[in-house]
Amino acid sequence: MHAPATPPLNDADGGTPADKAADAGQWGWAQGLRYGLLGLPLAFVALPLYVHLPNIYATRFGVPLATLGAVLLLARLLDAITDPLLGHLADRLYARSPQWVLAAGAGAAALLLAGMVVLFFPPADQGGSPGRLLAGLLFTYAAFSLLTIAHQSWGARLGGTEPQRARLVAWREGAALVGVVLASVLPTWLDWAAWLTVFGIALALGCIAWRSGRVPPPAPRTSDGAGRWRKDMLAPWRHAPFRKLMGVFVLSGMASAMPATLVLFFVQDRLRTPQHEPLFLATYFVCAAASLPLWMRAVARWGLARTWLAGMLLSVGVFAWAATLGAGDVVGFWWVCALSGVALGTDLALPGALLAGMIADRGDRGLREGAYFGWWNLASKFNLAVAAGLALPLLGLMGYRPGNASPDGLNALTVAYAILPCAIKLLAAGALYAWFVRAPRSLVSNSPHPQEAP
Repeated sequence: MHAPATPPLNDADGGTPADKAADAGQWGWAQGLRYGLLGLPLAFVALPLYVHLPNIYATRFGVPLATLGAVLLLARLLDAITDPLLGHLADRLYARSPQWVLAAGAGAAALLLAGMVVLFFPPADQGGSPGRLLAGLLFTYAAFSLLTIAHQSWGARLGGTEPQRARLVAWREGAALVGVVLASVLPTWLDWAAWLTVFGIALALGCIAWRSGRVPPPAPRTSDGAGRWRKDMLAPWRHAPFRKLMGVFVLSGMASAMPATLVLFFVQDRLRTPQHEPLFLATYFVCAAASLPLWMRAVARWGLARTWLAGMLLSVGVFAWAATLGAGDVVGFWWVCALSGVALGTDLALPGALLAGMIADRGDRGLREGAYFGWWNLASKFNLAVAAGLALPLLGLMGYRPGNASPDGLNALTVAYAILPCAIKLLAAGALYAWFVRAPRSLVSNSPHPQEAP
């Protein structure tokens, strides 16, 4: 539980049998599960919060769509902007001790559950109030973001070699994929009161497991003088490799978010098989989860950057194939969902592991993980916003209307769903290759088994 910050040397470094045994205990499946389990309820709550809630307020409480859209846009913009501030708060908590982080995480979890209850069960006479909805969303988003950033930063502070960091992130993202699958299925079987009960239990178990796992070393105390908070928040942007990794991450994430935004339109109007939507979505997420162990073996052989590049190229090939599909191609699109899910495994597990190694290379491990992951989460939310903001207006300008089977409209849908994401993903792959696969060791580690700096 109180393991040293730097893991024992791996086999390639000639560690002793005792070192290897300790290493296996510190980085085995039990520790991965204890850290990663919290990813399940965090993903479990995201789908209802971002997908189901708008529909509930429009249909049950009669909030006008224009008003609802304005409230959601304002809430999500403010949510994204506050992430760097919450990251700075997480770093200040780490500077006190990891126990402060765990306590803040438990408090954020309780506030998240309370916020969900308030949002899904508002007073009967206030359910349609835009102001109340905005306040509830900001409250809930803040609790969700703080818990997410603190949890991500914890994993980065544990250090480890490339395969170890990738394995740790894979446990978190694998649990998140299970959470997404459950969140997509359970609302059809349970009412929202039962769903929130299940969520509360999963959230409590995740926090208990997190608390029982490995603890990173306490961060050195720093002064909170004038301007210190701004310096810490902006520190990641003074690091050239971070700026480059963020560029790759934004491009790759945008290329992934566009098909995710348009997949239901593609299934309904291009393939004309809306009855197969649950099969396609389940295949996508299940294959992403199942691919993680295979990608972890690839990381041990090729390193993080090269493995992520392989996943990007697989994604490009799959969506180029998707562009050739037409009405009734159920089997073909099932394979598209399966293989794009496999490619998704690299997008989920490897960028965060690369960032964790970069933080250590910079000398900021134990100091500024919250700042890095605050900006990282802002970029993730930016990807989703830009994907919808680009794809949907572009489709409208190109003549597509939902339910419109005209050739021009369907061609526009295919371009936005498959061809444009391929072009953006190729830009991301080129940047990844130029900046990281061919980069010197002083810029970022690409060797399968780098030795961590103390």
